[in-house]
Amino acid sequence: METPARHAKNYDAIVVGTGPGGATVARELVKKGQHVLMLEWGKDVPFNGSKTQAMGIIGTPGKNYTITSDGMIVGKGTTVGGSTSLYCGSAYPPPIAMFAKYGVDIRAELEETRKDLPIGKLKSELIGPHSKVIAESARLLGHKWELLDKFNYQDKCRLGCFMCFTGCPNGAKWTARGYALEAKSGGATLLTEAKALDIIVENGTATGVKYSHEGSMHSAYAKNIIIAAGGLGTPVLLRKAGIGNAGKNFFVDPMVLAFGLLDALPGGGEVPMTGGMHLPEEGIMMADLPLYPVVYRLLALQKLHVKNAINHKKAVGIMVKAKDDLGGEVTNSGGVKKVLTVNDHKRLATGYELAKGILERAGAKNIFKSMIIAGHPGGTAKIGDIVDSNLMTAAVKNLYVSDCSVIPEAWGLPPTLTLVCLGKRLAKHLQ
Repeated sequence: METPARHAKNYDAIVVGTGPGGATVARELVKKGQHVLMLEWGKDVPFNGSKTQAMGIIGTPGKNYTITSDGMIVGKGTTVGGSTSLYCGSAYPPPIAMFAKYGVDIRAELEETRKDLPIGKLKSELIGPHSKVIAESARLLGHKWELLDKFNYQDKCRLGCFMCFTGCPNGAKWTARGYALEAKSGGATLLTEAKALDIIVENGTATGVKYSHEGSMHSAYAKNIIIAAGGLGTPVLLRKAGIGNAGKNFFVDPMVLAFGLLDALPGGGEVPMTGGMHLPEEGIMMADLPLYPVVYRLLALQKLHVKNAINHKKAVGIMVKAKDDLGGEVTNSGGVKKVLTVNDHKRLATGYELAKGILERAGAKNIFKSMIIAGHPGGTAKIGDIVDSNLMTAAVKNLYVSDCSVIPEAWGLPPTLTLVCLGKRLAKHLQ
């Protein structure tokens, strides 16, 4: 039975999820004087860079990760700031032309974001030996290997740690948590450990959200409801709201990681994905990846590479991400039925061979590739299908989506900068 809800009041907007899409919308609406409620399933404990905290953010089955029908692990960060808490901090530019085909122009929002956030290539003193040796080898082979834009406050960044992967305690990496807390300081209500359960729909219009918080059921109401629960969480809520075709024909951004051992490498942590290359015709993106020790060892042991596992300090690696064919279905409980196509496997194989060649040219030995891992599931509420160009669902009025779900085509790229831009654009529409 629903108890009298302390938060059962009217807001201008309710935002479900505080990843880059949700936190951006909340922040922008608060700046315009709107009363906003943010619902976040995770916690807001300050980042301390520990393995224990990182596992709490990403290590709970069903909440933080699931396994697809194809055996791929799909993970997400469940905390204030979402997956940006543990991401590599890559600020890859949005595909402007692709969005333009769907009537979505985010060029102005991209310029605003570039001014607002610490986006840029790393200074030379922050580029570690792992990244340098990969870049040199790739360029000697004729590849267009370039420095990538990062979301880093470079005056706070230090070499020697791997805490990009475990929650940077120094504040050196921008995360969406900053936007969420900025919205809170501006007057928004932020409820942590609050799980959205259902969208309240009345006469074809979304009017509120039912959620659990502190052991009780609550309801809150608003003029606009924005779902930003991620590529797998959002379609579950949309289906409960009566949008039965949500969660079908999506992408998961599959990737393999290529590793080898290099005696000349001094070891130690450094910023991941400092440099890389994008091959759009082949549907492949690659970047250097000095991986967190525990994760690297697990991947090596999973492939029975014991020598590699015990020599993490000598490990040199490259991430290979593929743009997979759309397909599959998210189940009503958030499970993932998705099987990679023959072409998907060809893209990954092509990328691995390129990565292997770069590692060999650098002098690496004992080269192997990891199991296939899923990166950024999305396209589960695509623009032009589930939502319109203003990100409102076609089936339910005043119900919006602001996360990776809305990306309308197969992806294969880091989505954070794109999602911030889309969030800014949506907030303008909702003013």
